[in-house]
Amino acid sequence: MAGGVVAKASGGKDYPGNITLFVFLACLVAATGGLIFGYDLGISGGVTAMDPFLLKFFPSVYKMENENHSTNQYCKFDSQMLTLFTSSLYVAALVASFFASTVTRVFGRKWSMFGGGITFLIGSAINGAAENMFMLILGRLLLGVGVGFANQSVPVYLSEMAPARLRGMLNIGFQLMITIGILAASLINYSTAKIQGGWGWRVSLALAAVPAGIITLGSLFLPDTPNSLIERGHKDKAKEMLCKIRGTEDIQMEYDDMLTASEEAKKIQHPWSNILKRKYRPQLTMAILIPFFQQLTGINVIMFYAPVLFKTIGFEDDASLMSAVITGLVNVFATFVSIVTVDRFGRRMLFLQGGIQMLICQIVVGTMIAVMFGTSGVADVSMSYAPWVVAFICVYVAGFAWSWGPLGWLVPSEIFSLEIRSAGQSITVSVNMFFTFIIGQIFLTMLCHMKFGLFYFFGGWVVIMTVFIALFLPETKNVPIEEMILVWKRHWFWGEFISDDDVHVANDMVTIA
Repeated sequence: MAGGVVAKASGGKDYPGNITLFVFLACLVAATGGLIFGYDLGISGGVTAMDPFLLKFFPSVYKMENENHSTNQYCKFDSQMLTLFTSSLYVAALVASFFASTVTRVFGRKWSMFGGGITFLIGSAINGAAENMFMLILGRLLLGVGVGFANQSVPVYLSEMAPARLRGMLNIGFQLMITIGILAASLINYSTAKIQGGWGWRVSLALAAVPAGIITLGSLFLPDTPNSLIERGHKDKAKEMLCKIRGTEDIQMEYDDMLTASEEAKKIQHPWSNILKRKYRPQLTMAILIPFFQQLTGINVIMFYAPVLFKTIGFEDDASLMSAVITGLVNVFATFVSIVTVDRFGRRMLFLQGGIQMLICQIVVGTMIAVMFGTSGVADVSMSYAPWVVAFICVYVAGFAWSWGPLGWLVPSEIFSLEIRSAGQSITVSVNMFFTFIIGQIFLTMLCHMKFGLFYFFGGWVVIMTVFIALFLPETKNVPIEEMILVWKRHWFWGEFISDDDVHVANDMVTIA
């Protein structure tokens, strides 16, 4: 199933595939939900490196860091307490995503986005004004709730609004906003760290209100998706909305598929238990393994070493800024590559190409790090050597940014049937947040013990995930999400889990492109 799939009605006519200005603007606004996640990813690491912040909330960490004069680049000082502060957001997001599933299903996708935005807004205000550890942790937990709601609802909203032929492009807008948020946060941290008086960290944390305000206000103007309207019993409004977003009256085939999916969904009383059924085994497997693999690509170890390597080629005190700006720009522009190619060449091609590219870069960088730092972790780097390492780091980041970065969110959001869609997306978010938390907690310890071998460790995982995609992920480009069951049914492995009685679509003629 490496080829594309074009879903057609029994009469052989394609679904409407044009993108209207209305849909583009709606998806653009919804995608800004990624800004809050990206901003936090970019801002938290910088803030926890600011001395005034450490002095106020983690004085013991500040003291121990200043007493640690080791030049060992493998075993940097590690504080589990400080790491736990950063990672607490992911635990809150994990829990919140399960509640967000119910909100998304019962009240609609837009109100889940609004809830995420307003909670993140409150959290940013509390963090910016924090005077004690209680306020700091409370604000952090609220940020996590906001991220959990946004990450649960935004990808689903984008996949439902987009025409099948352009679903990948519009959905990856979410990942694009994440990368923009990371880059903006890195630049803000660099500026606020120079503020005299030691209150720059407050500005960094409080400015999270900007992306939060954007998605909060934006969500109020977003239309409901036709799928959500049907799911909540508003069939006439759904048909009217479908005509509006497709820009044509010729929507009966797509509408019939949505009605069929809705009828199936109404038979389900407990989506959380239903998703465990044999016929949903393919989707459940992907909802667990894709976000799991995304966190084991090794992006953490690559980004950790970037500032060290940039410092060796002469950036000195500006190494962290230059590292963040250059890798951040690569991240943003490479995401555009994914936007342009994902609906043309498909998800599988990007997954496989990106995996091979990341593997080669990890082997090269790991070997170069081994030569540079040896097992002692003390660097002796020539000026002509380090730029090559930086170049391979950028190539690695690009590979991640057009494959596992955006596709880790896109594919899970488009493969679920309506009756399990909210529950499935919650599992995806929860697994992603859980392993982000785990990797964040143990990464520095692993680096200290495994040294340059950590590059090879993650490289091994990249081999496993690339083989997994090659064998078990069918191509999903151009397939209407209500007819995705047909893709799984025709797969060489997953088809065994789905009986003919499990296939319920109004338009069941599928051709392989």
